[in-house]
Amino acid sequence: MDLKAHIRQIPDFPKPGILFYDISTLLAHPPAWKATIERMEGLVAPWRPTVLAGIESRGFLVAAPLALAMGLGFVMVRKKGKLPGRTIPHTYALEYGNDTIEVQEDAVAKGARVVVLDDLLATGGTMAAAGELFGKLGAEVVGSATIIELTFLNGRARLKVPYGTLLTYDS
Repeated sequence: MDLKAHIRQIPDFPKPGILFYDISTLLAHPPAWKATIERMEGLVAPWRPTVLAGIESRGFLVAAPLALAMGLGFVMVRKKGKLPGRTIPHTYALEYGNDTIEVQEDAVAKGARVVVLDDLLATGGTMAAAGELFGKLGAEVVGSATIIELTFLNGRARLKVPYGTLLTYDS
């Protein structure tokens, strides 16, 4: 199945000059979505994770069903202030300023083998920060993966772990 045929491209969103790759149309097509999850499992399984982490918010859509399919737990990586209970924050640099992500303090056990997932890899900043955050908890990030990679932004270069993707776009 050609998964790219199910990715809608929306020009000038969220601002002029940006071409947005929308997975809503992929999610709405059950055979394509099923094929996506099956292919993601093929990417992730060789890393032998014990838990999958999804980055807010579309990463949840990838990681939660994949965790279920693989019989693994799922952990949410959220923006500051969005998770209940005690959390561990990690602040990282953006092009203009900083951002903070966090996970619940007891989200993973020390030594857990974590794979971090999102829908799309652009500059790699948030994906790299999520890896560092799990390191603070004593987990081992064994890989990261997305459905889409924007190769022209070279986000893969920021990652310190193996990375896999299903689809690439060069512009």
